[in-house]
Order: sequence, then structure tokens, then C-alpha cells
Amino acid sequence: QVALKRMPLRKRNRKELVVSEIQVMKENRHPNIVNYIDSYLVDEDLWLVMEYVDGGTLTSVLVRVFMEERMIAAISRE
Repeated sequence: QVALKRMPLRKRNRKELVVSEIQVMKENRHPNIVNYIDSYLVDEDLWLVMEYVDGGTLTSVLVRVFMEERMIAAISRE
């Protein structure tokens, strides 16, 4: 199982930031982060293939769950 993220490039002003983000993801692998697998350019969209993590996106978790500062610090440290 993998997760796919589609990024429309035509809406991005600074495409070089996307390229540098992909480069950082390719070079850094760790068991505590979602790892990059591959990417594909399809028409004007960039498709990222990432490891699948059950539970949804970090954004969706942060919107639903209130976390105290010390909990955020512990997660950030890990």
C-alpha cells in the first residue's frame, strides 16, 4: 500500500521549492517519518508516491485533536 499526493504545478508560483522538497525527501529516510518512494509528472500535475500511514494526514489529525504544547513538543522531538 502507498499514498498518492497530487500537486497541481500550474497553481504553484515557486516550482523550485517543490523540486528541493522532493530532493530532501529522497535523501532522508527515517522510521519516524513518512518516506518518499517516487514521483511522476503527469500533464501539469506532480504525483508523489509516499509510504501509506493509517489515520489520515497530519493536518486532519491536528484539526480534530486538541494538543497541549508539551505534547506537540514531544511529537516534534521524536
